[in-house]
Amino acid sequence: MQRAILGAGVVAVGAMGASASAMAAGMSGNPGNLLPSGSGTLQELSNRLATAPRRRDFKSVPMILTDPDQWDSEALNEVLHYAGGPKQVWDNTALKSPWLNLMRNAMNCQIWSFKHADFLCVSATHGTAHFALYDDYIWSKYLSTLTKGKWKSNVWLKEPPASTANPTDFEDSKGVFSPHDNSIAVLQRRGAVFLACHNEVWELTMGLLKKGINPDHLAHEQIAAEFTNHLIPGVILTPGIVGTLPELELAGFQYAK
Repeated sequence: MQRAILGAGVVAVGAMGASASAMAAGMSGNPGNLLPSGSGTLQELSNRLATAPRRRDFKSVPMILTDPDQWDSEALNEVLHYAGGPKQVWDNTALKSPWLNLMRNAMNCQIWSFKHADFLCVSATHGTAHFALYDDYIWSKYLSTLTKGKWKSNVWLKEPPASTANPTDFEDSKGVFSPHDNSIAVLQRRGAVFLACHNEVWELTMGLLKKGINPDHLAHEQIAAEFTNHLIPGVILTPGIVGTLPELELAGFQYAK
């Protein structure tokens, strides 16, 4: 069985030490990520998630997953056993809601106001918010038609101009940590984790079949596999978000909606 290794959106430590300016601003100074200094435990999690396997070679998937090999069990277990904290899980269901903005605000407050550098922010993603977890192949083939052309690509993944601002200036009102930078990719670089929902995959593809949006005339099990295989890099597939939330709460995650 082939497994794809998809990065968690956070690049492992590649440089020794950090610049004085980065340390003064509370940043790690590691190239490729935006983790704050003092976030060693979060950095370790990000490194492990970057190498944890994600299976993206499915030919078909059933309605109910019964074997850990059918979801990203290794990566999910890393999250469940995260030793740092605090840990917060967001129950994100609405694509048009300010869900990314709320996660960014939570991270800013925890890191710079309460000085919790190892704060872990997790998105338990389902509902229409799950649309943001598919790559442009799925958007072009299915979701653009479903949304009647309102979006033709995954705009939630693209990094806006603010993402190139100086990360040492965390008070920049138009910078990396501002409302101008609510991007999944940027939040991943900050250590946020996005969980995907198999149940949402199944029900979304069921809806597409009912609407006749099925250009290759695939069976339900096949089209659900195709959607699973085209989740964006770094995402962790769960057997179902609603059923995974209790596991996260048992592991000490604080629920937020």
